[in-house]
Amino acid sequence: MNRILVIILALFCFLGYLSAQSPSTLKYEFRGAWISTVINLDWPTRGASTAVQQAELLKLLDDLKRSGMNVVFFQVRSESDAMYASKLEPWSYYLSGIQGKAPAPFWDPLAFVIQEAHKRGMELHAWFNPFRAIRSVNSTYPKDSLHVSVKHPEWMLPVKNFLLLDPGVPDARHYIIQVCVDLATRYDLDGIHYDDYFYPYEGMANEDAATFARYGAGMSLNAWREDNVNRFVKDLGQAILQKKPQLKYGISPFGIWRSGVPAGISGLSGADVTYGNAVVWLENKWIDYLAPQLYWKFGGAQDFAKLALWWKSQMNGRHLYPGIASYRAEPTMISASGLFSPAEIPNQIDFTRQNGIPGVIHFRAANFSKVSTQGLSDSLRNRLYRRPALPPVMEWKNVEVVEAPQDLKRRIVRQGTELSWRSVDSCARYFAIYRVQSARQPVWADAMLDGKSLLAVSGERIFIDSTARAIGDPYWYAVTGVGYNSSESLPATIRETTAVAEPTASMHSNRDFGITNAYPNPFKDELHVHYVLGSKSRVNLRILNALGQEIGRIYWHDRQPEGKYEASWQPPARIEAGIYYVMLEVNRERVVRKVVKAD
Repeated sequence: MNRILVIILALFCFLGYLSAQSPSTLKYEFRGAWISTVINLDWPTRGASTAVQQAELLKLLDDLKRSGMNVVFFQVRSESDAMYASKLEPWSYYLSGIQGKAPAPFWDPLAFVIQEAHKRGMELHAWFNPFRAIRSVNSTYPKDSLHVSVKHPEWMLPVKNFLLLDPGVPDARHYIIQVCVDLATRYDLDGIHYDDYFYPYEGMANEDAATFARYGAGMSLNAWREDNVNRFVKDLGQAILQKKPQLKYGISPFGIWRSGVPAGISGLSGADVTYGNAVVWLENKWIDYLAPQLYWKFGGAQDFAKLALWWKSQMNGRHLYPGIASYRAEPTMISASGLFSPAEIPNQIDFTRQNGIPGVIHFRAANFSKVSTQGLSDSLRNRLYRRPALPPVMEWKNVEVVEAPQDLKRRIVRQGTELSWRSVDSCARYFAIYRVQSARQPVWADAMLDGKSLLAVSGERIFIDSTARAIGDPYWYAVTGVGYNSSESLPATIRETTAVAEPTASMHSNRDFGITNAYPNPFKDELHVHYVLGSKSRVNLRILNALGQEIGRIYWHDRQPEGKYEASWQPPARIEAGIYYVMLEVNRERVVRKVVKAD
């Protein structure tokens, strides 16, 4: 196999999508946990002081980080209320004990948890329940004048013991979208996420007959209900991604699409009862990821393995992160008949890795903080999540350019080796720290693809390595800035016995050239390439397809002096949409940047 093809395949494979890798070599894996605020399941203590609630939240984040999580789903809207400062909806009852009452002393839990999650090197996704207005009309609390049930009673859909925003009312759907656009606009989120609170699990009779008569437009009742949900999913995604295209947009539907699919599966049909037809969303690529609630064990009529593999077959290039029932491994949260064995959740994680599924989301956060869950946190920390990981790159979304950290320094302290650096780029949400023990300087382009080199992910600008051994070859360190979509900067590098090192000019720390940007990415009519040369060099700049075949040549044996350069390339009309590579070859050495050709 020629060297070009080897390099390209390595770059592609180590993006994290080939999950047959062992846990010790994974660099990319989605490791999420839902923090439930409704009825104070995971957080907070209702009505507690600001200081107490903040301390509780910090402990929860610390425990999730210690267990190996890299994504947090924070429930911000459970009953058309807000766990954040909003002019559209009232403060949550579950925060203060009185709906509409602001915390005193004032604080914004969402702004706080975003900042603290990023400090710990974790993404923060805002999680909301879309159409639920009142979860129990028989056991509720006074509603604030800002609550949608008070402002717009004409939008309410009573079903059994609860009250919904009627999905069939266009204004009601638009209202929820407006709330989410406000969230996406004002907060530094990594993602917007919601679960399957569309039409209720309990099923519908004729409660929405009047709405159907007004808006049904000749459709059958079931087709109309599904269309209402589909319109919501599509319109919400377009609205928030227009504001912030870098956001990840995902949904967690019921784990069974339709009873009998796949063969041997039986149970409630999510597409026919909640009218959340996730297959349609995937076919149209309206979402970035799906997290079906696979809250069952291996075997039986709701077999985890069968369902996980079926969902994987439907993803259409999008990511699958199954929701798994960690709560069912905790004796205090489930009856004895439904209790999972201690090995069930670890085995499910192993199964996803062996079958190319790039991660899971745990329900719920309390299982890693408030209760022992039969040692689940220890199993994750000591084996499954022993090494850190970055969330997988979504190749269809833009990858932003992040500047490398500067002034990387090292000193010996009592606890070990202390690294410190300076960040010059606000796009760096946190930092990835790499370590290689070697007699010779590593080629960081290769070392950074290996999950064994990833030592830590942190939002701080200082890190202490307390695990380095005093014997053997010296240690080499690298630090990158990490932006949206797990985009990484070039590395700043330093040797264990060196006081100070300058950030490198390329992914190869022993080379003085590199590609600094390729944009727009995805590109369509023209691609621009920025690169740097540290010395006078002979330059080849080419475009290759995924098979390593040259499809475009910008420079060939072109002699260029030291400096910064910009080149452009217009793809021929025959070039199809897909993955391509920009290859910069200088003095028989090369660097590669992946790009995507849009339709």
